[in-house]
Amino acid sequence: MSSLDIQDDIDEDVFNDIRNSVIDWAVFEDPENITPSEEEETIEDSFSDDSDDEDYMPPLCIRNSGVVTTGIHLEDLEAIGMDETVHDCPDNEPPEPTTLFEKVQIVEEGDIVGEPAAITYLICLKRLAEYLLLPIPLCTAKDPLTSVECRAPGPFRIDCKVRGTAVILQWVCPNEHCVWQWNSQPTFKFGMQAGDFMLATNILLSGNNFAKISLLFQFMNMKIVDRATFFRVQDAYCVDTIREFWHDCRSTIISGLKSKDSVVALADGRMDSPGFCAQFCTYTVMENDTKQIISVVNIDKRETKRISVNMEKEGFIRSFDKLRQEVKLTEICTDAHIQISALFNPSRGKYKDSGVHHTLDMWHGSKSLGKKIQSVGLKKGCSILLHWKRDICNHFWYCCKVNDNYDDFFSMWIGVLHHVTGEHVWALDACQHGPLADEREKEWIPKGSVAHDALSDIVLNGRWLKQVHKYLRFRSTSELESFHNHLLMYASKRNSFTFPVYEARIFLAALDYNSHCSRQPRRRPDGSIQYKKTIQ
Repeated sequence: MSSLDIQDDIDEDVFNDIRNSVIDWAVFEDPENITPSEEEETIEDSFSDDSDDEDYMPPLCIRNSGVVTTGIHLEDLEAIGMDETVHDCPDNEPPEPTTLFEKVQIVEEGDIVGEPAAITYLICLKRLAEYLLLPIPLCTAKDPLTSVECRAPGPFRIDCKVRGTAVILQWVCPNEHCVWQWNSQPTFKFGMQAGDFMLATNILLSGNNFAKISLLFQFMNMKIVDRATFFRVQDAYCVDTIREFWHDCRSTIISGLKSKDSVVALADGRMDSPGFCAQFCTYTVMENDTKQIISVVNIDKRETKRISVNMEKEGFIRSFDKLRQEVKLTEICTDAHIQISALFNPSRGKYKDSGVHHTLDMWHGSKSLGKKIQSVGLKKGCSILLHWKRDICNHFWYCCKVNDNYDDFFSMWIGVLHHVTGEHVWALDACQHGPLADEREKEWIPKGSVAHDALSDIVLNGRWLKQVHKYLRFRSTSELESFHNHLLMYASKRNSFTFPVYEARIFLAALDYNSHCSRQPRRRPDGSIQYKKTIQ
């Protein structure tokens, strides 16, 4: 029976008599006015119906008491025009809830960015809702056929539902009509909840990954935005926006460097995974004075014929060619990468006539020297070199720091062969250190011994000495190594990413680093820098 108020004096037998029934044809909706979700349901139903049959007739139904006189008078009913015709709602679709207030919608970014949020428990929300007195004492939901209001009195049942990261409270009347609905989050014009969107975007912007945040929400017994939704938001709204923002910020930095007569750059490459199985390579260039990242080039292994060892060279070529066109590049410092050094070979190098000085990083040079001494010190009769390794590396560091030409460097550098034997004054020169203590922790190396001869081979190695002039400008890429460590926050080597997402994460790290590289350190009242031990 419908919700119409039938007169009480109607006999049940008369009401159910077939002679008092009428035949109703099923009402079909116009296909042009079907929404996408309804369209799928209609298409599925159309395959089960024999709509192509010429004798096909639409289904009919028999409505009891169709001719029985009721207490409803036509003059009491609302006049409904053709454009206001009410169709039957499908059984699986609840009636539209009555809203007392308009929903909070996001029109521009200022409506949601910076707005504070909090974690709320459902039991607390429900308790708050129980004390809330609705301004409507009766249910105002209307019957879909007659548009007659339900008028069911309160109190109404309160249902708590979770949709994504939001909570939806519904006040439901005894006839299962939704009297009022409240959402804990504002929504965008396309229907997405603001909290879901902000969470999906900030997972990427903060350098996290969905799996970790999802596990955190699981431990907290909280709902999270769907995994597929996260990736759709990331691809549709984040990746391209981050790339464009990086290029805009980089253009501002390059514009400031164009006025400089000489730009010294520090460059180095970083693989997305250890070993020789890397898929992506990030080649970064930093300006030596301001320590700002001025170039980031990401290389896919497929661009180098799937040869991962060639990615760093390709990244350097792209970065170097672009920077030479934008600024007055006079010097670029890299590590001792063989392929990159070959590009500046005076006889056959690609950039031999570029007019740019190629220098090598001091830290990598000292580290390479230490590896050679460590390797030789493991041989029989050469273990004493292991005790002298640190002093020899420090001597090399000092020689590069105080000398600016090869001749002065060489005369000071070979002095280490005399010093380790206890000889501090020789025919052509002498050690420049002060008086030594009588008791020494290290043992002198006998001249002519196996260890001394092995050290001479290292110190006087001709191939290594040919590269020494590249260390005499005393450049260091330590700040760039710090940036590469910062990359792990956004693009960890333990996780794999698609190339667009990997590139976006690298750009985020560069933007983050540039925005903080000029920040002054915290100081004590006396002006000295204050340090703090970090425990993780």
